[in-house]
Amino acid sequence: MAPKPSATVRYTAMRLGIFAACFFAIWGLVYLGVLPRGLGDSNLLWVLVLAIVVSAPLSFVLLRGQREEMSVQIVGSVDRAKTKLAENRSMEDGVREL
Repeated sequence: MAPKPSATVRYTAMRLGIFAACFFAIWGLVYLGVLPRGLGDSNLLWVLVLAIVVSAPLSFVLLRGQREEMSVQIVGSVDRAKTKLAENRSMEDGVREL
């Protein structure tokens, strides 16, 4: 069985997927004339900015559970690192006392 990818990697991949879907949807709407084109050569920049603006709230709502899972994983990693650091410090203190 393949190892489960970290919650951070899954969240990032899903966030990029939502952005890509928004980008192509908005690009299609601009191409069809439903949304206005950018001025001059700024069409790509217009589509990128609009895709960011649309994908951010969608990601916030749609990826809530994934974000919470990622938070739990990060808190666990930080707690383990703090515990390990405390153990290393206590070992150093024990060596210094000898």
